[in-house]
Amino acid sequence: MKTGTLKQILLITDGCSNSGEDPIAMAALAKEQGITVNVIGVMEQDIIDDQGLNEIENIAMSGGGVSQVVYAQQLSQTVQMVTRKAMTQTLQGVVNKELQQILGGSKTVEDLPPEKRGEVMEVVDELGETVELEVLILVDTSASMKHKLPTVKEALLDLSLSLNARSGDNRFSVFVFPGKKKDVEKLLDWTPRLESLTTIFSKLTTGGITPTGPAIREALHYFKKKRSLRSLLSRDDEQYFEESV
Repeated sequence: MKTGTLKQILLITDGCSNSGEDPIAMAALAKEQGITVNVIGVMEQDIIDDQGLNEIENIAMSGGGVSQVVYAQQLSQTVQMVTRKAMTQTLQGVVNKELQQILGGSKTVEDLPPEKRGEVMEVVDELGETVELEVLILVDTSASMKHKLPTVKEALLDLSLSLNARSGDNRFSVFVFPGKKKDVEKLLDWTPRLESLTTIFSKLTTGGITPTGPAIREALHYFKKKRSLRSLLSRDDEQYFEESV
């Protein structure tokens, strides 16, 4: 079963967006482009307003992803759980499509007899360990996130370690919003490991607006840029090969 690369945006924020495009609409656009949007809301002493909570849930729902609201100290395990849960959800969707082609109608895993369902879920688990994964992480660096950033850094390092235990390839990229000079700033280009965050995170400045919509838009642009560069290179490689033969 060919699933290609699973693409996820992981948004870590503690408040409402207040600048630029509607993040819920941007998340829906991501889903259309085959990119899942997951959102983690970082709470502090029960302080998260209903508006913020609704936004977190609706961004994830529009983006076909998973949302979770947590206290900062629970962030590490939550980041891993949300990423894995979204992988399983996406892969289950792929399997359901395949089942519908094989069995016809709108059959899903849940419609299968128990023993068959177990076998199919084993396939989903196996794919979860072997499929290529790209996670673009968007970190809110507005003023209220200042003392939460060390926890975010630790959570992302744990995520990197956890996912690198899989046999499939992982690539991570990290953007922050707002950036120093513009709404969104790239902190780390695609890499299989997030260790270099250790030095970068200590230099981050926090403050200003929360442009969540523009951050998701920039993430989509970055995924697209990567895809077009890859197709350009593969085309050139083919041409080179044909000329060499």
